[in-house]
Amino acid sequence: MSTPTSQNDAVREQVAKDYARAVARPTPSCCNSQPTPKGVAVKLAGYDSDQVSELPADAVVNSFGCGNPLAFSEVSEGDTVLDLGSGAGIDLLIAAGKVGPSGRVIGVDMADEMIARARANIGDAGLSNVEVRKGIIEDLPIESETVDWVISNCVINLSPDKPGVFREIARVLKPDGRMLVSDIVVEEMPDELRADNDLYSSCVAGAIGESEYLEGLRSAGMVDVEVCGRLVYDDAQLRGFIASELSDPAGDSTCAGANVSGTRSLSADALTRSLSGKVSSIAVHAVKRRA
Repeated sequence: MSTPTSQNDAVREQVAKDYARAVARPTPSCCNSQPTPKGVAVKLAGYDSDQVSELPADAVVNSFGCGNPLAFSEVSEGDTVLDLGSGAGIDLLIAAGKVGPSGRVIGVDMADEMIARARANIGDAGLSNVEVRKGIIEDLPIESETVDWVISNCVINLSPDKPGVFREIARVLKPDGRMLVSDIVVEEMPDELRADNDLYSSCVAGAIGESEYLEGLRSAGMVDVEVCGRLVYDDAQLRGFIASELSDPAGDSTCAGANVSGTRSLSADALTRSLSGKVSSIAVHAVKRRA
């Protein structure tokens, strides 16, 4: 009989494998002939074209985010920024530009393939104030009260222990430090979809509701918790998100192939009907107040 810990480890292992496969697959080009982000959701994320035009192409192409966690932030020169689940590094590179040479940016990711991509992109960008550490976001390899900002882009929903993540955010932030994360929330998830492996690494099956998300942060000791941005996916956006996020290039020519796990149990149309109006990308801001 599996213990909760072993079950959590199994979830993390599957997510790491899915994203390793996703980052290794060829760039889809069904929509145009130029490199484009592999996830449909990132196209809705709010990145300014000028903001990403000078970044290494690999960091942009291999972004699987659902928002732009730095869009509403007040990250400034000299700050230390921590990115949870930093992936190929798009938000690390943008944050580095905000903190300047006197600041510091740290990424944490559990997937070796993502860490290698991020480090290569950091090198290509010529940055010396950015580093990536291997670890899980429920047990961050970061000293307590050393970070001014925690950011994250569509990653916390993948955690099998979200309260643990929220506690770690509170632990590593300095007094008066702030977090701004973009993430997926899902209201009234049907049980059969909650158990669908195809939807987990696509940032849907593991997501919780918005009120539970905010209360989790408050329970961890964060204050001034608020949603500062929200996009409820319409059916067309939702279908595209489900169909192409982590899709397999061996699938059909419309970028709607099978999930990388290769075990899709429901069609994108059926999933869209079940989840219509229930899936949102939100930007959440919170503060760690002085004791």
